[in-house]
Amino acid sequence: MPLALPDLQAAFAAHVAGGDRADLAAVIVGDSIPAEARLRVYRHHVSHSLSAALAATFSTVHALVGEGFFRGLAQGFVAEALPMQPVLAEYGAGFPAFVAAYEPARALPYLADIARLDWALNVAFHSPEGRRLAMADLAVIEPDRLPSLSIALPLGAALIGSHYPINRIWSASQPGASAETVDLEGGRADLLVLRRADDAAFIVLDGGEAAFVAALAGGESLEGAAEHAASAEPSFDLSTAFARLLSLEAFAALRQF
Repeated sequence: MPLALPDLQAAFAAHVAGGDRADLAAVIVGDSIPAEARLRVYRHHVSHSLSAALAATFSTVHALVGEGFFRGLAQGFVAEALPMQPVLAEYGAGFPAFVAAYEPARALPYLADIARLDWALNVAFHSPEGRRLAMADLAVIEPDRLPSLSIALPLGAALIGSHYPINRIWSASQPGASAETVDLEGGRADLLVLRRADDAAFIVLDGGEAAFVAALAGGESLEGAAEHAASAEPSFDLSTAFARLLSLEAFAALRQF
């Protein structure tokens, strides 16, 4: 009996994810190649293509673990999470969480955070560039109103925190990087990932800056964000931190409380 279209689609998706379906093979037309073999070839092609897309998006993870390990990691993810959209650059949002739970990667506790960084860079790169906040924008604001301003991060920006020095791990893993031994006990890293003119990059933040940016991202005013930063880092200086981040084009549109 022919499968209804929804059942056919569900069976095909299940087959691509790794589950052989006899009822699906029965409706596939074969010639010199049996239907079952055609389906296996297609499943292999999909798995290979999606694994290659993941390797491109999570290039630092790939560089750290090597082709063989990454293939197993990617194929495990593909079997659990096929794409839900046609754009492969949007595929992989759940990959960092999968890496965190992947038993063979237990000896690499920083790997999930590297995957989060890779994904954040991918998202930033594919986000609209948008206009950034400049000193000239603030010059027209009355000084007594500045503390109540809420400042947004640019589209695609992300704050990534890790107990490991993932900025140094990332840098040491890039093509052409000089050989470097990274001390995993070298301290935490807080990074702000941003869209740039033709790329994406990250800014390394200290503890106070990270708390400040996180508070702004959560909708706090400048004054409220500065209070959060001072609680996290008593030596935090608002003028110095704000001027540095402004010069790095870390802010976008103004919102007034």
